[in-house]
Amino acid sequence: MTENTGHSSFLVDDCDTIPKLFLKKTAERGDKTAMREKDFGIWQSYTWADYRARAFEIAHGLLSLGLKPGDVVSIQSEDCKEWVFADIGIMLCGGIVNGVYPTYQPNQVAYTLMDSNCRFLFVEDEEQLDKYLDVEEELPNIEKVIVFDWRGLRGLKHDKVMPIERLYTLGQEYGRDNEGQVESIVQNGRPEDLALLIYTSGTTGMPKGSMIPQKYLVFQTTINVDFEQTESDQILTYLPLCHVAERVFSICLPLKSGCVINFAESPETVARDFQELSPTLVFAVPRVWEKFYSRVSTSMSEATWFGRTCYNLGLRAASARARKLLDGKTPGVVDELKYRLANALVFRNIKQLLGLDRAHYLATGAAPISTSLLEWYLILGLSITEVYGQTEVGVVTTTRPKPLRQGTVGEPIPGVDLKISEEGEILIRHPYQFDGYLNQPEKTRETIIDGWVHTGDVGEIDENGQLKITDRMKDIIITAGGKNVTPSLFENELKFSPYVSDAVVIGDQKKYLTCLVMIDKENVEHHAQMHSIPFTDYRSLCARPEVVELIGSELNKVNKKFSSVEQIKKFRLIDILLTAEDEELTPTMKLKRSYVSNKYNDLIEDMYRGPSR
Repeated sequence: MTENTGHSSFLVDDCDTIPKLFLKKTAERGDKTAMREKDFGIWQSYTWADYRARAFEIAHGLLSLGLKPGDVVSIQSEDCKEWVFADIGIMLCGGIVNGVYPTYQPNQVAYTLMDSNCRFLFVEDEEQLDKYLDVEEELPNIEKVIVFDWRGLRGLKHDKVMPIERLYTLGQEYGRDNEGQVESIVQNGRPEDLALLIYTSGTTGMPKGSMIPQKYLVFQTTINVDFEQTESDQILTYLPLCHVAERVFSICLPLKSGCVINFAESPETVARDFQELSPTLVFAVPRVWEKFYSRVSTSMSEATWFGRTCYNLGLRAASARARKLLDGKTPGVVDELKYRLANALVFRNIKQLLGLDRAHYLATGAAPISTSLLEWYLILGLSITEVYGQTEVGVVTTTRPKPLRQGTVGEPIPGVDLKISEEGEILIRHPYQFDGYLNQPEKTRETIIDGWVHTGDVGEIDENGQLKITDRMKDIIITAGGKNVTPSLFENELKFSPYVSDAVVIGDQKKYLTCLVMIDKENVEHHAQMHSIPFTDYRSLCARPEVVELIGSELNKVNKKFSSVEQIKKFRLIDILLTAEDEELTPTMKLKRSYVSNKYNDLIEDMYRGPSR
């Protein structure tokens, strides 16, 4: 257990709220580049002065519309510069920001906006506006809807809907007559003031609105305990800004350091944007790191015999160095020479292909990651830092580069207390954590007990003082034979396969374990084309015996790493192509275990008919 004696106030550059830090840093940086975004395929730069001006226009515009401190304003959009302008602008005038996932369906949008008692809503475009219009009658508290991209809406006549350009104009007019009002609101702000409502992704039931104070965000600007972020650094922003991890890495840290954020052109172009930008700082969820690995695996399957041979020799030559680093040892001179040769001949090209050739800090979080995947990156010379946290507490642990402890999520950052309960649950406490769940006092009391946040994660602290996450409390499987199984260990190893996108292990109170598998559409389609396997659509692809056999062989490879009782005896493929809009997936693309188990119950029951293999 670690302890700290921190105080409830926290200062960064003499600032105790994000708006105060914003005013100070934008005044200091002026015409330096703050962010870049593509316009018709060309990167356009925006300075800290531009950032400040737009945020002030939004703050003044909202005040002109009647916003009062403590009012909730929601943002429903993919990542873009307007998202960030609105985010800071809302805080500048004392509002509370509620990010709404752009993948939400109208009923989910209605729930979030009603639960938060939202007064003003920013939406990205016509598609997002339509979701509001579908449920408008359920949302009488919404007074204005501001649209970032007005294309396709020229003929729209609606009293509550306006383009953001109109809000900018209102803000300019109001600002001229009320000079100093925003600065006064900011200076009167307190670290205890609510800054955000962050709705959890809801793997079990409807999302809960976590109330995030200003001091939480200021504290999160200090999580980079082992790397320095500077104004020369570049980061690619592509994960939803509604998610606390992306907000920390793309808004909080750059505000403190001055590093440049670059918005991905769209969710579909992220791989190309990485390759084009080659960011120096990379934060990604495990699914993205898996996609990178899959891309290399696919490229190698198409390569010439010479190319594949060089790749395999390179992996073999550099593996000894990686293994010593993982064991906490110092690689010898020969190990380093082998790696440098492999890097010069093979790995450098792979890193350029992925857009990771300039990265000096790489991090993963938000979900467990396969240790095999981490080792593959380490062989390439890319050490990935694991961070751990939750919406309720922010990022609270991180692995350190020396000594390397991959396979754990490291140790607490300064200021964080951590302990393991008798039941094995991870408990977190620090003075800057969330204030509870909006409108859910019972859930709040269940989660915060004597100041400790009960995370719902099962973990252990190893002999080196490093935290290991084993699973979620509610996901632990107890078989009919009484064996406790942590399904995430198997699932993460299986997802290391380029042909598997996600998996859910089943087996609670059953005689043996089974698995529902979601294939990686792109890679399995490529495999089918390379091996002349006919198919017409996704469902027919999943039904092909050759594809079932392919996934079975991948599953057998993983089975060999586990004891008999932990092995999967049968599996079935989910033959519906799922996206973040589907209820089976969270907005961060994680399968909802309980929902999947219920929806595909017939498939599950079929796996428990007849003898196991």
